[in-house]
Amino acid sequence: MAHTVLVCDDAMFMRTMIADILTQAGFEVVGEAETGEQAVQRYRELKPDLVTMDIVMPAMGGIEAVRAICKDNPEARILMCSAMGQQALVVEAIQAGAKDFVVKPFQPSRVLEAVQRLLG
Repeated sequence: MAHTVLVCDDAMFMRTMIADILTQAGFEVVGEAETGEQAVQRYRELKPDLVTMDIVMPAMGGIEAVRAICKDNPEARILMCSAMGQQALVVEAIQAGAKDFVVKPFQPSRVLEAVQRLLG
């Protein structure tokens, strides 16, 4: 059975890009979210194996969403997606419970490497 993924980013083209990379590699994208609040809600509904989370999103940011998800499930596997120059935020996200990060613009090989590492 394919691993399930929830893709969270406020930019539709980024969600599409990540979803395409993962789908082509055999993962099942079970949901998408464009705000941190949606990400937490969809995580609770869908219980995916992995979450890709943008750091900067409206309503509730990615780091707050990571904290909320990890409070529900400390074992949650969350891959942060950050723009260049967001190192301090990435460190904060990892401290909040994210397991790894990839930098935009995405290199498909790097995304898949990180995903495989998280899913074991």
